[in-house]
Amino acid sequence: SPPQVLSMNELREITDDISKLTIAHEIVLNSDFKLQAASFSPDSLENRVKETLHKAFWDSLEEQLSASPPDYTQAIQLLQEIKEALLSLLLPRHNQLRSQIEEALDMELIRQEAEHGALDIHALTTYVLGTMARLCAPIRDEEVQGLQRLTDPAQLLRELLRVLGLMKMDMLNFTIQTLRTHLQDHTVQYERNKFEQLLDKLPNSLDRTRKWLCKAAAEVSASPSWLPPHPAVSGSAAAHSPGAASSSTTVPSLGSVLNRGYMNLLCWEPGQKEYPETLLMDQARLQEVQAQVNQLTIIAAVLLVTSGMCGSTLCGSPGIVARLKRVTKVLLEGLSCTRCEEALEDVGDQVLQEVSRTLSQLGYPAFTTDKCASLKGQIKSIADKGNAVRHVIEQRIHSFLSLFISPDGQNSQKDFPKGLDTIQEELLEVGHRFGSVIHHNRQ
Repeated sequence: SPPQVLSMNELREITDDISKLTIAHEIVLNSDFKLQAASFSPDSLENRVKETLHKAFWDSLEEQLSASPPDYTQAIQLLQEIKEALLSLLLPRHNQLRSQIEEALDMELIRQEAEHGALDIHALTTYVLGTMARLCAPIRDEEVQGLQRLTDPAQLLRELLRVLGLMKMDMLNFTIQTLRTHLQDHTVQYERNKFEQLLDKLPNSLDRTRKWLCKAAAEVSASPSWLPPHPAVSGSAAAHSPGAASSSTTVPSLGSVLNRGYMNLLCWEPGQKEYPETLLMDQARLQEVQAQVNQLTIIAAVLLVTSGMCGSTLCGSPGIVARLKRVTKVLLEGLSCTRCEEALEDVGDQVLQEVSRTLSQLGYPAFTTDKCASLKGQIKSIADKGNAVRHVIEQRIHSFLSLFISPDGQNSQKDFPKGLDTIQEELLEVGHRFGSVIHHNRQ
């Protein structure tokens, strides 16, 4: 079909809907979510334009206030903005304070005083500062007190607006925190309704999602007993029946397809595939989980290889496993896949140093040159995604994490994979994060 042509108003409405949807989604899934003032890079064109315009405005204000007699045209506009900002900080119960602000900053009276040369900017700003001190959060006390030391009226008005902007942001974030519990109860229905509205306006906007699900469906159909073999994750008992694999008419359940698609996100290759549209709001969160899973896979593989080479007696020495884990984690922190082999060379050196130190402390003979080279070589080979140890660890981790995304799956201590005790705490944390994001998207 020919591409749909949208008017500017329709585009504006769609952009607004997406913005609202994204904010609601972020508030619920990100407990640290806070609104922040827009900022530009110091060297950007936007920042240079903003700085130029701001300088021109404040220079003009200073000239007007320094004139004889003073010109209060711009100052009155700023006082109007200051009044609106103060009123926006009030809660519904602040009726008395609202009346006081309306009376103290009566704009009609202020204009009349300006026309007759009787406007007292100092008295007005003193009142504003006192009101700000009553309304601001404790974190802003120092900044508000600092404003009281300013004597230049133009600079004071500028700083008043800046701090009021911060106070408005504080109030918005306080409101977000207050509403979070309420939003958690209603956001699923809200997002679902918004999604349906957007889909009506943009019916051909889910091509990537369709490809993602088709790929998952093909994989489940080709291998109905796909890893992991937990009934809770498969989505249907038929998927694991003996004749399922040989039946060309078997249709995979929607649950099994969706689960497979979600698990595929842990192996996503950003450079080769575009993220499904329905998951774009969580792309950063899911890619962070993916990076953590990759790191935990390598850490567990390093510890397993070292344990196999050194034996239970050495690895049972107090603290050695924790030290090896800490060293490996530090060297892998923030590492890209392209530098994994290089990092694992450093990991091999550090692991060998730690092992040699422990052998010496326990009175055991040092490793031979060949055994040292073998340990370092095995650790370095973990960089290869086809490495047998890495593959087994990855399969076990993915199998365990799949329990967190199933609507009726159970993740308990008895389900914890063997051989991964060294990363249990981190893996449970990742599992809960992954499950939380997927559960919300599934709903």
